[in-house]
Amino acid sequence: MTEEKDLSLNAVRAFVQVARDNSVTRASKTLGITQSSVSRHLAVLEKYLGAKLLERYGRQSQLTDFGRLFADAVAEPLDTIFFTAKRMRRGDGKDANRLVVRTSLSTFAYTLLIPNLRDFSKEMGGVTVDVISTLSAPASTDSFDVLLTRDLTLTEPGDRWDFYDEQLVCVGAPDCVAGRGLEALRTTPVIAVTSRPDILPTWLRGMDLKTSDIISGARYDHHYLALPAVTTGQTLLVTPHIVVADLIRQGLLEVFPSSRAPSGMQYRAYAVDRSGNPDLARAFCRWLTRLCRKKTEEENTGK
Repeated sequence: MTEEKDLSLNAVRAFVQVARDNSVTRASKTLGITQSSVSRHLAVLEKYLGAKLLERYGRQSQLTDFGRLFADAVAEPLDTIFFTAKRMRRGDGKDANRLVVRTSLSTFAYTLLIPNLRDFSKEMGGVTVDVISTLSAPASTDSFDVLLTRDLTLTEPGDRWDFYDEQLVCVGAPDCVAGRGLEALRTTPVIAVTSRPDILPTWLRGMDLKTSDIISGARYDHHYLALPAVTTGQTLLVTPHIVVADLIRQGLLEVFPSSRAPSGMQYRAYAVDRSGNPDLARAFCRWLTRLCRKKTEEENTGK
């Protein structure tokens, strides 16, 4: 038996993920294994090293000084191992017509990207596009071809497209907006989106308004949860114009006149160099840029 003499690479990988996520629970979800499996890996590694890596306080855990030193020492080499293995893996060609798009823009994906993917697939001869939504920073070991983001940084080589300069607007149901100006903010609650706490303060500054000039309404985690509420209720929402453009065209929402303000945020697309389909990844980024340019032109015509 060599269980104490041989270092388990799976145990090291599990520990590094715990260190990155600062949570056994989140690490188990990232790795796609059970929490008990992660705990077993940690126990194996601690036994091998002869030192504690984590201090546990109920459901919370924290790296020991030794654990932090070990994580800093092995995380980058571990990434290099998995990255190199993926680059050198001999493919069987089964996924040559499949693209994996990872995005931190969940509402953008829900309202604009996914409804238009059929056009890209048709243009590319039937390509399949997988969409993964996550707010976590990408690692070089993650499997994806394209990253769509507003606030995450790609630390590995890749080509970049800036495809949308975010514009904010205040919207409501047509019967809630009709005949009213921004004075409606004083009598109608404004929904808060907790995943984007920057939006409302940024828009208020752009409109030369104060927090005291509005009534705070319900809170939702994401814009895609807030959209049904604003289309069916007596509430208002400050949101990126591009994610409500189709709802406006369908007559489900209406923009308050003179409520547009730039957020200063830019949506970006990266085609990563390590993609198994680099030409297809770049074609997707160019297609998305054209799509958003078209939507921006529609915004500028008064929609």
